[in-house]
Amino acid sequence: MTVLGVIGYGHWGPNLVRNFMAHPEARVAYISDRDPAMRDKAALACPGVAVVADPGAIFQDPAVEAVVVSTPVRTHFPLALEALAHGKHVWVEKPLAATVAEAERLVSEADKRGLILHVDHTLAYSGAVRKLKELYEAKVLGDLYYYDSTRLNLGLFQEDVDVLWDLAVHDLAVLFHLLPVRPLAVSAQGVAHFAGRPVNTAFLTLFYPRNFIAHINASWLSPVKVRRFILAGSAKMAVYDDMEPAEKLRLYDKGIDCPVEGGPGLSLGYRTGEILSPEYSSQEPLALEVEHFLHSLAQKIPTITDGRIGLSTIRVLESATRSLALSGAPQEL
Repeated sequence: MTVLGVIGYGHWGPNLVRNFMAHPEARVAYISDRDPAMRDKAALACPGVAVVADPGAIFQDPAVEAVVVSTPVRTHFPLALEALAHGKHVWVEKPLAATVAEAERLVSEADKRGLILHVDHTLAYSGAVRKLKELYEAKVLGDLYYYDSTRLNLGLFQEDVDVLWDLAVHDLAVLFHLLPVRPLAVSAQGVAHFAGRPVNTAFLTLFYPRNFIAHINASWLSPVKVRRFILAGSAKMAVYDDMEPAEKLRLYDKGIDCPVEGGPGLSLGYRTGEILSPEYSSQEPLALEVEHFLHSLAQKIPTITDGRIGLSTIRVLESATRSLALSGAPQEL
């Protein structure tokens, strides 16, 4: 039984608490939030759990083995560092930290103390994405051509991060999870339409070796909510649409058959075949992530979205921020 303390009961905190409380091998001992209204909400929803304003009670209790941080990004670093300093394993909501330097410090601190540092990249744990990774590793997709993502909604405007740090971070986690290769450079362009607010609409391009490219369109200014990406390969092309109630992942036997190198003519052949919806687990991704986290603690092994994956996403996002300031000038990684 892993005893946990959860810091932050705002937008995502209730989902985290619900899933940890539902797991037979976890016990939520504390919920901490600075906001009295959130504390009242937590106390009503979670009888028997100590609800406190000061997270110090969580850090100081030797019975607490892991701390879950679900707070604004600017607070991730100090809270996670404090938890690690007290010998606690740490789960941090994405993104891991506000800067590369902060993320590096957290990874170093966790390594030094032999502790698990996990980043809550929930999409990587969805049944559809896990199935897609399985298909890619089995070479069902063939050679990869591109990844194209559209991630839009109306709000929620964040105070301390722009739309890339809020939305594109999901796609970065998927790319780092799916692919063994890492991007070489990044370019980003975007606009802040409201004075004093972060960039709310942006386009991010990642350049990889071997002619693979990834593009992410992210916006808080869309009349419709879209959560969709395409992963195109030479043999099959996959489309993931999180807004579909069922069959979120579809596999298309479509593509281009290139002429033999050195052969006559320059014509291309178009291939159109069947569309399949592979079977995969329909369990809630966050529940699968909680299970994976607790298993990693028991086995003392890193999670698939550990601090190093979190650090890799921060490296891309920090470089994207520089590129935004330079009107899209590519930044090497």
